[in-house]
Amino acid sequence: MLAGDGARTVMQTESDSRIHLIGIISDTHGLLRPEVFEALMGVHVILHAGDVGGDDILDALNEIAPTYAVTGNTDAPDDPRLAGVIEQKYGGLRVHVSHGHELGVPTPEKLLAAYSAEVLIYGHTHRQLVVRAGSRLVVNPGAAGQRRFKLSPCVAKLTIRDRSADAKLIPLEDWDGT
Repeated sequence: MLAGDGARTVMQTESDSRIHLIGIISDTHGLLRPEVFEALMGVHVILHAGDVGGDDILDALNEIAPTYAVTGNTDAPDDPRLAGVIEQKYGGLRVHVSHGHELGVPTPEKLLAAYSAEVLIYGHTHRQLVVRAGSRLVVNPGAAGQRRFKLSPCVAKLTIRDRSADAKLIPLEDWDGT
């Protein structure tokens, strides 16, 4: 189920599972590469950090796992399937998802200053990164859609267990199933 609109925050109750495997994707801009299906196979939920590019993308991602998405700067702000922000608890950790454009040019430092969640997920820059700041984690999965800025398409998997989070970037062009 997808919920929310550009003005609301989607908040859900915490899942019961001890290990949470979360697919993270962003900046598809209307293109869902076939490699995404294998790269995100087995995740319990998918969080899309904006610039989705249409309902077809969300429908296809929902075939992998329940998908929740936020509005990016190129998405229609009144799209009923997109939230402005997602706040969710997994394994005792608060996870915040926003596109990042609300901070101008987003950086891990800006997100850490603006939001208090233990895990911060964003997109917008198309630059994949995983940054640990003490006990907090900042993840940008990069852009999964068209290649831009000489950056490789990428997604990420977030694993939360025992109040600890780790993320792994998965480049799509060279993805070999590992």
